[in-house]
Amino acid sequence: MKREQWYISTVDENAHKLAENHGLGIEIAEYCTAYNMDDYFEITHASVAEKLECIEKRVFHGPFNELFPCAIDPKARELARFRYGQAMKLAVDYGCEKIVIHAGYNPRLYYPPWYTPKTAEFWREFAFLIPEGLTVCLENVFEEEIDMFLGIFEELDDPRIKICLDIGHVNTYSETPVSEWIKRCAPYIAHFHIHNNNADFDSHQSVDDGSMDMKMLLELADGLCPDATYSLEVIESEASVKWLEESGLLK
Repeated sequence: MKREQWYISTVDENAHKLAENHGLGIEIAEYCTAYNMDDYFEITHASVAEKLECIEKRVFHGPFNELFPCAIDPKARELARFRYGQAMKLAVDYGCEKIVIHAGYNPRLYYPPWYTPKTAEFWREFAFLIPEGLTVCLENVFEEEIDMFLGIFEELDDPRIKICLDIGHVNTYSETPVSEWIKRCAPYIAHFHIHNNNADFDSHQSVDDGSMDMKMLLELADGLCPDATYSLEVIESEASVKWLEESGLLK
């Protein structure tokens, strides 16, 4: 793996310092909460701009709270469209080539036979929102089965809309092995979220702290998705960066 393929999420408040010291990029997570694009924008932007001063490689994480592209209520879909439009503009303003957006599945609200086609329909209808040069990477969260998630991309078949495979979410919410998700989704994967857990809680632990064989999975991902990028999405990233370097995964 090339060092330039790796990013650190700003869920770690020291992400920018680690990124600068180790030659990595950062994934901007401050706007996961949508109101930071509104009333708190000036404060948030000042903080983000300071972190970006010495970091050229950037990925943008869009807002996700109460945003459901497959929503039954058209006003809810309208809200999602509005928020994603805001986020895409910011992503471009910050010089990002990729934006991560949660695909929006909630098992207590939607059945998979509704979720998959309706999510594809949303992005087909609103693909005009995507600025030139920006790739939308839809992230799995609560999706239990590969087909319900993969079906979105097979229906769309749009090079602007790819997968952000969050392997920590797979390990927590799906009984299908992470390795199988990587193999099946590989043709559509443009980005990964990397963190570990014990398959019982989405705890965003260090890469070497959990039930996943991270070295095996990352080597598999590198072989199947050689052009993909990766973001460490852990609260404290220093140990994970050290592990990646010691494991020979950062070259």
